[in-house]
Amino acid sequence: MQIFKDNANRDWTISLNIGTAMMVKDRLGIDLLQPETGDPPLLTRLGTDEMLLAQVIAALLESQFEFHKVDAHQIYQCFDGQTFARAHEAFYKELIDFFQSRGRHDRSKAVEKQRNMILAGVKAAETKIENINIGEVIETAMNGAISGA
Repeated sequence: MQIFKDNANRDWTISLNIGTAMMVKDRLGIDLLQPETGDPPLLTRLGTDEMLLAQVIAALLESQFEFHKVDAHQIYQCFDGQTFARAHEAFYKELIDFFQSRGRHDRSKAVEKQRNMILAGVKAAETKIENINIGEVIETAMNGAISGA
């Protein structure tokens, strides 16, 4: 089980087991126990489609809605950027733990690799953006505009 806090300081627990996996599959048609399947694979879709990931996480949290006196719509409102980052991290850790405890080290390694690729991709994008020389971009655009005139 992985625990994270939302922006209202409530604790949420993400727990992956056969029951929660079956519930997610019934609700969303997503089989969390086969992360390598699909085109693109489920791991890729979860890593690139934040709304899909939010739906999966919300489904995993659904049994806690009554305790926290929220519904699905309200839970999305509580997921600001920091909360979603914490939930995202908790989700990946829970997937890794589930597959490791099940002896599916291939799948736990795949999830860990996907998580690391996301972090590396974000870091690479940040570095590329930081290295943009605004003056050079403007100068190039201006020269193109002048020569095309």
